[in-house]
This record gives sequence, structure tokens and C-alpha cells, in this order.
Amino acid sequence: MKKQTKVMWNVGLIGGLLLLLFVLEQILPSSSMLFTVLKKGAIYALVAVSMNLLNGFTGLFSLGQAGFMLLGAYTYGILTIPVESRASVYQYFDGGIVQFAIPVPLALIAGGIIAAICAYLIGLPVLRLKSDYLAIATLGFAEIIRAVFQWDKLGPLTNGSNLLRNFPAFKSVLYPFIVSGICIAIIVMLINSTYGRAFKAIRDDEIAAEAMGINLAHHKRLAFVISSFFAGISGGLLAMYQTTIQASMFKSAMTYEILLIVVIGGIGSVTGSCISSFLFIACSEWWLRFLDNDNLYIGSFHVPFLRAGFRKVVFAVIIMCIVLFYRKGIMGDKEFSIEGIANFFRNRFKKKKVTEGGASK
Repeated sequence: MKKQTKVMWNVGLIGGLLLLLFVLEQILPSSSMLFTVLKKGAIYALVAVSMNLLNGFTGLFSLGQAGFMLLGAYTYGILTIPVESRASVYQYFDGGIVQFAIPVPLALIAGGIIAAICAYLIGLPVLRLKSDYLAIATLGFAEIIRAVFQWDKLGPLTNGSNLLRNFPAFKSVLYPFIVSGICIAIIVMLINSTYGRAFKAIRDDEIAAEAMGINLAHHKRLAFVISSFFAGISGGLLAMYQTTIQASMFKSAMTYEILLIVVIGGIGSVTGSCISSFLFIACSEWWLRFLDNDNLYIGSFHVPFLRAGFRKVVFAVIIMCIVLFYRKGIMGDKEFSIEGIANFFRNRFKKKKVTEGGASK
């Protein structure tokens, strides 16, 4: 497929998706669970792809995404609370030390930059570790960050263990899709660049990559910083979605959820991470909610075993089945593309034609 045609197809698909979302907003009520899934799914898709850049494409097993999301969320919240609302938000800290507000796009970028700077500083000693040791170190960093942001001594900046609120939230479902789409597109371009090929070489064989002239420390640090930058932006988007921020929300369980999304979608697949993000959110937030109802009847039959929390048991079983039967994830290391679909149908058509006309010469 020619490059221009491929680009036109991709642009057409993106435009059609945004148009569909706009139409749905006009038809469905704003409280519809579909919008909850779409908003949160878009946010988790971005952070899952950023984690996949590190774990799937560079081979660095990091578990610090929740900490970087926390940094992005707090940076966004602190910088966008209106000046007239700061006294009510920071009521125990005399209105806080920040007495200005900046536009939402700049605050999201600032959240990513703060997360990237912290990643750079943390990466200097931590990236010398490998495998499980790196995972434990980054997980410890995320927990330390969460504890520090709940410290009352930082209250004038972080509001201590109290909620941050009154900052701008989503006005449209299109916003998280546009922001996440732009960020994911940048990550895809990075993966397809010379830097992306260097990341993959490090993942496959560090010794061979170094022998080819790749600076391991530089490229590992670069991947770590870029991944953290986009995790920080996703943290800001999550703050906009939830409308409040508290450090206790960013526990290690959040990182495990993101890792689970990456594994289910396929380690090394961007589209796999995106698809599994929406499936994960839809199952956990919407489709399986009825399992928590202990008064569910089908006609006059009372469905047994159902009670609060039962959906998590069923969800865990579903995840186990996916991992057992799709050991490389839904997409493996493959990517969804217009060219791949076109080749699939072209090959199917050729096979059908050969079968009808007899064996080919």
C-alpha cells in the first residue's frame, strides 16, 4: 500500500472516530457509562503505551508508573486551581504558596516535565539495576513519592493529605482522546525512528547492542525519561477525569493494573495496549457490575453467589483465561494497521479464486 494512501486511510479513521464521539455526545446523556469507559480508557491507553515503551520495547521492567502519574496529577492540579478558589482548597495552609493559575495544556505539559525530571534523577542510580531489582527500586520510588506528598510539611504546596479540587475538568469526551491520541502518535513515531530501533536492540541483546555502538546508559535513560513524561501527562488527564486529587489514590495497585493491561494487550504492541485498556475499563467499571448485586433475579429465580466484590473474582478468572490461551496477549507483538487488513482480505480473495479455478501453476 502506498504511503500517501496509508496516511489518508489513517487520517480518515481518526476523523471518523472523533465524529462518532461527537455524535454520541449529542445523543446520549452525559452520565452514560459509555463516556466513563471512553474517558478512562483513553487515559489508561496513554499510560499503558508509555509503560510498554519501557517494558516492551526497551526491556526495562519498571513499576513506577503510579508515582509519575501522581507527579503529573499534582502538578496539573496545583497549577490550574483558580486564584479565587485557593483559599477554600488550601484552607489549612493559608491559601498555599502558589498564587497563580496557567492554561490547561501548559499545566499538562508541565506535569510531564516534572515527571521526566524526577525520572532522570531517579534513573541515574536505578537504571544500573536489571530485571526484578529495577522493578523493586522503581516501585519503592512510587511509594516514597506517595508518602512524601501526604506529608503535612509540604501542605502549602500539596495540601498534605487533603483533597485538591476546583481545577478544570473534562468538558467533552473528545479532549482525552485528542490528547492521548497525539501523545501515542509521538510514541509510535519514536518507536519507528532510529532511537526506537536502538531501544529494541537493547531489549533483544544488550551485549550485541553495545557492540554495535549503542550507548546503553544513554538510551535506557532516554526511554525511562520519555516514558515518565507521558505517564505524567496521563496523570494530569486522570486528575481532570476524577475532578479531585489525593495521593492515596496512586497506590501500587494502580501500577499493577497498568502492567496487567500491557500484558493482556501484548508486550511490544501499541495497539494491543490501547485495545486492552478499553476492554479492561469496560469490564471492571461497567459490564461486570451486575455481579455485585446480591438481589439479582432472572424471572422468579434468584441468582446465587452474587454479592459485593464478586465481579472481581469473575474478572480475575477472565484474566487468567486470557493469559492461559493468549500467552503473548491479544495482539502479541503485532500491530493493527490498514495495510495488514488490506493484505488479509487480499490473500483471502486470492485463495478463494485459486480454489474455484483449480490448482495454480
